Amino acid sequence: MVFFNFDVRRLDIYRKVPKDLTQPTLTGAVISVTCITFMLILFTSELLHFLSGEIVSEFYVDNPGESTDRIPVYIKISLPRLKCDHVGLDIQDDLGRHEVGFVENTVKNPIGEEGCVFEANFLINKVPGNFHVSTHSAEQQPENIDFAHVIHEVRFGSKIDNLSIPGTFNPLYGRSKIDGNALESHDYVMKVVPTIYEESSGNQLIAYQYTYAYRSYVSFSHGGRVVPAVWFRYDLTPITVKYHRRRPPIYSFVTTVCAIVGGTFTVAGIIDSFIFTASKVFKKFEQGKLS
Repeated sequence: MVFFNFDVRRLDIYRKVPKDLTQPTLTGAVISVTCITFMLILFTSELLHFLSGEIVSEFYVDNPGESTDRIPVYIKISLPRLKCDHVGLDIQDDLGRHEVGFVENTVKNPIGEEGCVFEANFLINKVPGNFHVSTHSAEQQPENIDFAHVIHEVRFGSKIDNLSIPGTFNPLYGRSKIDGNALESHDYVMKVVPTIYEESSGNQLIAYQYTYAYRSYVSFSHGGRVVPAVWFRYDLTPITVKYHRRRPPIYSFVTTVCAIVGGTFTVAGIIDSFIFTASKVFKKFEQGKLS
């Protein structure tokens, strides 16, 4: 019978204080509004972080796709001192491919009287090789060949527009070589890293990051003629980088929210209590009742 007469309300650790025993203050109101605003800002920030997740990376030894697949390449380069009639693209690799004057999916736009913007889309094999912009395929070689240039884009694989993804997918952007010896060839040696970006929908984009080293030199043909060009020599690494978006677990979000609410209320309560006590002490001091 004693058990059934037990008042469950005794277990309440959140005892309620009657309103007529509490005292509202202006300072408490300001701290309360500031506290609620602060909590809303932190909660919104954590909610957005939870919904968007974070991009994480993985590394493994592999090459995405089949070994027979080819890698799409896009190049856009300005040649301010060379006419479009003389500009062409040559492609070579270690499998024996050697194409001089590649013309499929190429665009040439004149700039001024003696300049050209050259664009090309083409495929390369997954082996070391090079592609170079030159005058080798021109029916008639110009008297003066000057490969001063500005690179707008050199891209391997798919174009990734998500700016939150780390990596160097177009490090040659804005690279210019305008001043210097007009007879120079320009050599860009690139290390290409396969990269997979997995979207939230499950789709995968295969792109390729790369780093490069640059050198310039003067080369001659067998007849002693100077034959400058802009070379892009590439080699693929066996390491693949995979980026994907990962959300934190729900319990982590709940824990953070509880920490925000509890921590903010606790700190605000301490500040309010300190200010209230200090104000009472100050009033007593003014009244001369402080002993």
